[in-house]
Amino acid sequence: MTDPRQGDIFWVVLDPVLGSEQAGKRPVVVVSGNTLNDGMPIRIVCPLTGRVMGKSGRVSIPKTKANGLKKDSDVLVFQVRTLSPLRFRDKIGHITGAQMQSIVATLGELLTY
Repeated sequence: MTDPRQGDIFWVVLDPVLGSEQAGKRPVVVVSGNTLNDGMPIRIVCPLTGRVMGKSGRVSIPKTKANGLKKDSDVLVFQVRTLSPLRFRDKIGHITGAQMQSIVATLGELLTY
């Protein structure tokens, strides 16, 4: 079984979904802290998209060797959700601490609307 950690990027299959939820096989970044990850059978994640728009509710992540992304991507922070670790497939890479801080800050902004 995989052990996704905060900041890790994994391929997951998000289906089944309803309405405007992100669907299909796509990369997600684990945003839940490792204390939660160690104690609960879920992970809090945000999906990524290759459609970079730089809009509110998103954090841009340029492709690097460390994060394993094939193209520059946006983290869809407004699409935050919980997943079972059983959904996680291949690990792609890991984001930087600064990028994780940007995601957490954006999530905080979204929760104050």
